[in-house]
Amino acid sequence: MSIQGKAYVITGGSSGLGKAMAAEIVKRGGNVVINGRREQALADAAKDIDPTGQHVHTVAGDVAEPSVAQRLVDEALAKFGRIDTLINNAGIFIAKPFTEYTEEDFARYMGTNVVGFFHLTQRALVQMLKQGTGHVVSITTSLTDSPTEQVPSALANLTKGGLNSTTKALAIEYAKRGIRVNAVSPGVIKTPMHAPETHEFLAQLHPMGRMGEEQEIVEAVLYLDSAKFVTGEILHVDGGQSAG
Repeated sequence: MSIQGKAYVITGGSSGLGKAMAAEIVKRGGNVVINGRREQALADAAKDIDPTGQHVHTVAGDVAEPSVAQRLVDEALAKFGRIDTLINNAGIFIAKPFTEYTEEDFARYMGTNVVGFFHLTQRALVQMLKQGTGHVVSITTSLTDSPTEQVPSALANLTKGGLNSTTKALAIEYAKRGIRVNAVSPGVIKTPMHAPETHEFLAQLHPMGRMGEEQEIVEAVLYLDSAKFVTGEILHVDGGQSAG
């Protein structure tokens, strides 16, 4: 798939999946604007992704703040002239029994997983409507389809499950206006957020008996980006987790 010259906005871009996506996009000739809360980590990631700085731009801050979401869109347009694809990758996961979640946990979940999605996606869609084309991809979780007693996930289900449903709603709303909306629903992926000593346990949560690799999610996102007749899809990349 040729993505030469296309412009992508990626949240959670300073490490893990977001950074891996940005690196692959730049490698294939695309341009990226990456967002994250930690300014130095974001700057370091940008140097790793593209030492020349020509194809990557950073916007630090919390996208749950409307002003940060607006800056992301404004600076993407100023730098690259358009927004072809928005990748809502930022997300948090806290495994706790439901009755032990605190108000702070709830606020963090909602802010990162839902409020940030709302502010940024709304603003990106306004630009995509002007362009007459665009694509939104959100990263959710297969725990929304297949909860397990081994990993309490009620707030993940509440927030990411909502994104799955909203993905379908937006896909229908904008299907005739040149905009596609999809999601990738991963299992547990081997990223820096999972300590090596947890890998053996996490691998067993999947019927295939292993964790997913970052590149497998990158490829799923890029597949959806190239699949012009696909919208409203929740693509499970989870080693069979969602199958039962």
